[in-house]
Amino acid sequence: MKRIYVVGTADTKGEELAFLADAIAATGSPVARADIGTRGATVPVDIPASDVAAHHPGGAGAVLGIDDRGTAVAGMSAAFTSFIRSRDDIAGVIGIGGGGGTSIVTSGMRALPLGLPKVMVSTLASGDTAPYVDVSDIIMMPSVTDMAGLNRLSRTVLHNAAQAIAGMAAKPAPTATGKPALGLTMFGVTTPCVTAIADQLRANYDCMVFHATGTGGRSMEKLADSGLLAGVIDITTTEICDLLFGGVLPATEDRFGAIARTKLPYVGSVGALDMVNFWAPQTIPEKYRGRLFYEHNPNVTLMRTTADECRSIGEWIGTRLTRCEGPVHFLIPEKGVSALDIEGGAFFDPEADAALFDAIERTIQPSATRRLTRLPLHINDPEFARAATAAFLDIASQ
Repeated sequence: MKRIYVVGTADTKGEELAFLADAIAATGSPVARADIGTRGATVPVDIPASDVAAHHPGGAGAVLGIDDRGTAVAGMSAAFTSFIRSRDDIAGVIGIGGGGGTSIVTSGMRALPLGLPKVMVSTLASGDTAPYVDVSDIIMMPSVTDMAGLNRLSRTVLHNAAQAIAGMAAKPAPTATGKPALGLTMFGVTTPCVTAIADQLRANYDCMVFHATGTGGRSMEKLADSGLLAGVIDITTTEICDLLFGGVLPATEDRFGAIARTKLPYVGSVGALDMVNFWAPQTIPEKYRGRLFYEHNPNVTLMRTTADECRSIGEWIGTRLTRCEGPVHFLIPEKGVSALDIEGGAFFDPEADAALFDAIERTIQPSATRRLTRLPLHINDPEFARAATAAFLDIASQ
């Protein structure tokens, strides 16, 4: 029987934990009260903290009975993550917590499959939630008041949270279409290309387009690692620029790692490698003053990459793609890599583009399954989209 896991520190948040679990049970949903506290529970629970802590690689002793709070929280986070991964009866997970509880519960939630209901009622939910949500689908719900005993407002917030998780868990999400899923990366300046590719493939693939904002690429690669994608068309690799040169929408060093690990069919290109993203002009690092900028909007400023920077980007890409043993076909549009990098455009710079293209071609090592093709086209030309589609269909059929 599937159950909604209600998770919190029953030593310090016992009253709230019991109220939330009872509110969910009142909807008719089966619940499992799980304690992640490191001291004695103040309310009855179904899964004691000792059972959770036992899932730590070092055993319960590595979690419980530790005086240092930071060490205890880190240990319980590792234990809860391992515990929650081991369960096969989860209909959904809802957590409550302050700083420590939020860290523990969301660490476990991030290990769960995308689509499984996850709600975190937290004192931190109205601030920067990126460290807790990361690239998962956790819903963060502000507790408004601190969790130091129930009050008229906290009862309302917890009641609403209970109704939300019960509703999510009561009706399964729509089943997949049956088409294999395909990951694509897009930025505003590569939209015509990626939209055209998706249109050409949508009859046979469930096309999932990811905005190349750092988290977008990481989300796509998480799906690849999870076995949920049949292939990737990575037209827009711009997140690498921000990684290498301090932009605000960076990839991680593991960009392309999922492609190497899974050996998925992969078609890639150089979309938007002409730009590094910053916020408003006053936030741009001093070392970049005097460079060529384009104001995308009042809050986003783009900086044109130089020939030297493009050379470094190309070498970074080529080195990592050479580690990919699955079918790879990388396409280079010789007439420009974005809507700004076109003759007459704000970022048109054939010299920088040539440095980028030559570095990729020089660095990537061709093989029977790894190809690079130059095309006398702009990235947003319809012919380039058709070429990328044909390249993917070719390697996907092998």
